[in-house]
Amino acid sequence: MDNAEVAAPLVGRPDDSERVSFGPLSFYQKLLGGGAVPIWTGMQTCQPGYATPLHSHPYMELILVLEGEGAFWFQDDPGNEIRLKQHEIIALPPQRPHAFRNAGTGDLKILGIHCAPQRHVDFADGRQAGPNGYQVFDAAGQPIYGAAPPAAS
Repeated sequence: MDNAEVAAPLVGRPDDSERVSFGPLSFYQKLLGGGAVPIWTGMQTCQPGYATPLHSHPYMELILVLEGEGAFWFQDDPGNEIRLKQHEIIALPPQRPHAFRNAGTGDLKILGIHCAPQRHVDFADGRQAGPNGYQVFDAAGQPIYGAAPPAAS
């Protein structure tokens, strides 16, 4: 990236970001990413009982716990949960399927830092990811499985 592409500071504010539902117990808010920004950042809020589906990314992902407690695990080591609390961070290797859950009694809020300008998610169970790697749900709120729709232009 040419440093001249970003002439002024860019600010991402949750209050100015669209809330994207990740099912009934979680939502996601993109903060910065795409264009001249070489990383993708977003904040996810997860209620008690929420767990992500097993998934991976073609790049490293960093997750910082802003509030609450999360438990992270990998497909190849499911019995080894890594627990994080407020202000702790984990670096998730590329192409290594992982998942996390809210391990506390209150909301889990995380900042996800995707080491790429566009968020990309591959779900291990075959569910669809739409533009920006967001899960695709049907009208009843159930995940859709199969080939992914065309990328947003």
